[in-house]
Amino acid sequence: MDHPADPQIFSHIRVIMGMVISLSMARLLTGLALFVQHPGKTRIYWLHLGWVLFMFLFLIYFWWWEYRLHAVPVIDFSVYLFVISYCCIFFFLCVLLFPTSLEDYSGYEQYFMSRRAWFFGFLALAYGVDLVDTAVKGKAYFLSYGLEYPLRNAIYILLCIAAAITPNRRFHAAFLIAGLTYQVVWIFRAFDLLD
Repeated sequence: MDHPADPQIFSHIRVIMGMVISLSMARLLTGLALFVQHPGKTRIYWLHLGWVLFMFLFLIYFWWWEYRLHAVPVIDFSVYLFVISYCCIFFFLCVLLFPTSLEDYSGYEQYFMSRRAWFFGFLALAYGVDLVDTAVKGKAYFLSYGLEYPLRNAIYILLCIAAAITPNRRFHAAFLIAGLTYQVVWIFRAFDLLD
């Protein structure tokens, strides 16, 4: 008979997850703080900042929805490794948004567009891993989001692949605006309350 895992195991995993997610959040906030500390030092790019906002929201609601891990009947090492690996994907995304140095680039536009394949590749991976993460929480939980959820992830994955390939700024702008708008709506529709 399935029963929820020991709450201490869940708390232990949340601490490790929290450390990796905190590093991700710190990378974003530190990167943004540099714009205030050294205005004019690097050229800001609005699409880059839009994806920073997108990742900020993604990190916040990732932490919010991972609360559902408490209901997983058995948390073994494979689940632990999977969840920590998922957190590491977020860290890589944030590091790709704010590299250690922009020495070889004229600003964030040149940097972001030159690294778009890596960024959108990791973002597509995050959406694929998200499907598995939701399935780990149980079939009923996965199905509770209806058909919209897997379609949403599939569309994000396809758009990320396109964004990795094309340098077309209009496509990137449309993807960012539509993606960010949908993310905000999705967050409040699907994750407004923990129950």
